[in-house]
Amino acid sequence: MAERLAGKAVADAMKEELSQKVTAIKAKGITPKLGIIRVGARPDDLFYEGGAKKTCDSIGMAYQVFEYPADIDQSAFEQAVIAVGANKEINGILMFAPLPKQLDEKKIRSLIPVEKDVDCMTIGSAAKVYTDDPTGFPPCTPTACMDILKFYNIPLKGKKAVVLGRSQVVGKPVAMLLLREHATVTICHSRTDDLPAVCADADILIAAVGRAKMVKANFVKPGQVVIDVGINEDPDNPGKYCGDVDYAEIEPVVAKITPVPGGVGSVTTIVLCKQTLQACEMQNGLA
Repeated sequence: MAERLAGKAVADAMKEELSQKVTAIKAKGITPKLGIIRVGARPDDLFYEGGAKKTCDSIGMAYQVFEYPADIDQSAFEQAVIAVGANKEINGILMFAPLPKQLDEKKIRSLIPVEKDVDCMTIGSAAKVYTDDPTGFPPCTPTACMDILKFYNIPLKGKKAVVLGRSQVVGKPVAMLLLREHATVTICHSRTDDLPAVCADADILIAAVGRAKMVKANFVKPGQVVIDVGINEDPDNPGKYCGDVDYAEIEPVVAKITPVPGGVGSVTTIVLCKQTLQACEMQNGLA
């Protein structure tokens, strides 16, 4: 039976640490603040927003939601994003995407100040991540993967890490973060030859492909650590969610595994707060 790498324990430990840091920075007369930009009211956006607000409250961090109608036009939204970016009270910005089709998302993303881009929405932030500039913030989900590995004392130096998925949101940035820790990284995808064998060769497998239960027993081996980033509707249990990994097949084989739900997703909102606090420290010369 595999060790279950629960996200709650990681998030709880991070909350305790961040609460102390927020208290200390407030004593200097500075209150870290997250700005949440939302267009319309998609259920998934509202769900994540609720979690982010709850996490901010739990550590004493301030937040403000900037809500705009789903039919807002390009010019008006550009001005709105510029105004949020210029707001000196806001240290970090989370903007929900994708945006409605009438908006030029690439242009809008570019209007977020890099120093406030705490979820890697801009090309400037991505460039910092890919060039190992510590002032750049990686996306929250890949960072959550790394925080889980660190919390559970899983060694990375010299280990074979396979990333299944090559998205800009998870696959590519998590590969960069693994390289920082001196892992030997392979990025694979749907066109990789003999994909199961490549994955099974890994010491650490990060599954981030967005396909429910794609990773079966032939993708893994005994002793392996599996981080499941996927969140999909469970085809076998309507109304439930599952990861990219077939947990029932994989769990008896591997050494350690994150559950879905209750794994990586449980850590992402506290990472958002952690990076907002870091942005606040840098903006106020405290980092």
